Amino acid sequence: MKALLAGLLLAGATAVAGADACPSPADVTQAHLLGLWRAEFEGLPQGATLLLERHPEYAQSLRGAINRNGGRGLVAGDIEDGALTLEESADGRRIDAAWLGDVVEGSCGREIRGSWQPQDDRPARSFVLRKL
Repeated sequence: MKALLAGLLLAGATAVAGADACPSPADVTQAHLLGLWRAEFEGLPQGATLLLERHPEYAQSLRGAINRNGGRGLVAGDIEDGALTLEESADGRRIDAAWLGDVVEGSCGREIRGSWQPQDDRPARSFVLRKL
């Protein structure tokens, strides 16, 4: 009976530890990125909020929305080996900006840093994405 109880306790502890495990950047998947994120841009006073969801057509990709102080747009992208690539569009047809970032080591997939590059003549900006 003690052995059975000890086995059940160990199994429960392992399940809890697995649920709380912190993935390395290379192990972060689309599932880790689903939800609300806050973006801050170097040199810009206002950030943005992103909602990332599963892409309905591409199983491991992301699709979602971005809100910049009331201005709305769409985003779509992928995560692979800790590298995030997002494309941003105001109208859903033309790409207005590209996001290239890396999951921060030790952040458990909850922080991404990189470069946001508008397609017009504006300069690239460093960004930080933090999961809300």
